[in-house]
Parts: sequence; structure tokens; C-alpha cells
Amino acid sequence: MIKKTSHTHPETHLHTKPHFHSKSPKDKSSGNKNIAFAIVFNIIITAFEITVGIFIGSLALISEALHNFSDVGSLSLSWWGEKLKTKGNTTLKTYGYKRAEILIAFFNSLVLLAVIVFILVEAAQRLFHPSKIAGLSMVWTVLLALVGNGIATYLLEKDAHKNLNMKSAWLHSFQDALFSLGIVVGAVLIYYFHWYIIDPIISIVLSTYVLREVYELITQTVNILMESVPEGIDFEKAKARLASLSGVKEINDLHIWQTDSNTRFLSAHLEIENMENEKRTNLIAKIQKEMLKDFKINHTTIQMVSVTEAEKLKLNCEHCN
Repeated sequence: MIKKTSHTHPETHLHTKPHFHSKSPKDKSSGNKNIAFAIVFNIIITAFEITVGIFIGSLALISEALHNFSDVGSLSLSWWGEKLKTKGNTTLKTYGYKRAEILIAFFNSLVLLAVIVFILVEAAQRLFHPSKIAGLSMVWTVLLALVGNGIATYLLEKDAHKNLNMKSAWLHSFQDALFSLGIVVGAVLIYYFHWYIIDPIISIVLSTYVLREVYELITQTVNILMESVPEGIDFEKAKARLASLSGVKEINDLHIWQTDSNTRFLSAHLEIENMENEKRTNLIAKIQKEMLKDFKINHTTIQMVSVTEAEKLKLNCEHCN
């Protein structure tokens, strides 16, 4: 879309609608449905583990149940985030609610980080004071929890690549499945060989593995919240590409950022040669096409001022990059 201002301030703007990685309604409902299934699985697992834990007097099993229950809250938050981001723009929230995905992913990653730190501290203490694990009842209970967490993780993995909110939900479930697996393996080894130290060792190994994923998730969400250049885009290359276009003399105030996992923005002030409106239109179209094709930028706003216009207006750009 081309917008012409008055003669005293002749600028040209381009606004392109996002269409990179657009999701169909079926894709969106699939993600919400999978999170709902994962929530149900976690509620069932929590209730079962607490019941058995109280019956056999296993504090470890009750602690595992409470850990699963905390994930019910995180998954519910992710489900709400997926619903919220579909709301349209308003006059107050001109970007809509898309950034809710990033805020929830950031919160969930911090919760995961806190859980991992707690587990690492507990595991370090148990290296010096290993505790016994209560019988085969606990092994079978955690084995059933592993099956439930495994199913939930499998369902969420299908949508984990779509956005950071879904990835954070998958990470919660993946962590549960890993720790259930670790408890099962550790409990069996302890039951048959009395290797009590294996339990904290497995916890430390699994926590370290998940910690790497959590660190990447936190880094990604913080970069988006800080409106950094999206991952995979070389700012200087994008600027050089704009400068290489015929008719472009100078580039100022170039910014590239994203609001969520799928929407990338670019805004720039271009000083161009004196040219007719039709050539301006063609230049805008070329910018739109190349930014989308080579940099996956699907929302572009360009301000154009010709050499003559720039001299007449004496534009000041103290903050330009």
C-alpha cells in the first residue's frame, strides 16, 4: 500500500501484511487440543502419584507428584497464551496479543530454571547422603507416570517448532518424561543392586541436559522482548541489500525486529534519487519481495524521501543508525 502525504512532507510508506509461516485454523486448534490432552494427563498422573505416595509412605513419590502438578499450571498458561494470541488488534494494542506467546514462554522458562536449580541442589546433597527408594510399588507408579508423560510429550512435540510458547510447554512435559525415566532406571538399579547413589547422579545428568534447552529458550525470548534483530538475520547484509537497489542513495533509521515467533518487521528511512511515482512504486515492490524472500521479513514499512525533498525539508535524523 502506498501512502502519499502533503506536498510539504512528501514521504512514501509501505505496509505489508504478515504471511510467513501463517497457520490455518486447523493448526491452531491442534496445538490447543494437544496442550489440553497434556494437562489432563498431568492431572491424572498427579492424583495417582499422590494417592500411592500416601498409601506407601513415599515422600519422594509425593514430591514427584507435586512437580507434575506445577506443570499443570504452566501448561494451562501456555494453553491460555495460544488462545489469547488469536485476538485481533485494538486501538490500544496495535500489535494485538501476539507477544503474549513470548511473555508466557519467558515465564515458563524461568519456572523450569527454578525447578532445575532445586533438583540440582537436592541431587548434590544426596550424593553425600543417598536415600533409599521405597519398593516396587514406587517403581510401577513412576513407570505409569512415564507412559503418561511420554504420551503428553509426544503430542506437544508436534507443535513445539511452531512458536516459543509451544516449545516451553513441550520442554515442561519433556522434563517430566526424562525425570520419570530416570527415577524408573534408578529405582530398578537400587532395588536389585542397592546403588543408592545412582538416583542423584541420574538427576544431575538429566537436569544438565534440560538446562541447555532452557538457556536457549530464555535467550530467544529475551532477545524478542528487547526487540533485537531476529535470529538468522544478518543486519548488515539486509542493510547492504537495500543499499544495492537502484535508486537508493542512503539508508537511515533501519530497524528489524519481531513480536512473536512468526512475525518479522522492518522499518527504514530511505533517501532516493529523484524519480517518478511509478518508479517509487516499483522500488517499494522490489524491497518487499527481496526482504520476504531472502530474510523472511513479512511486515515492511518504508519511508522514502528524494534528494530534492530532503534538501527542502532539511530532515534531522539524530537517532538514526
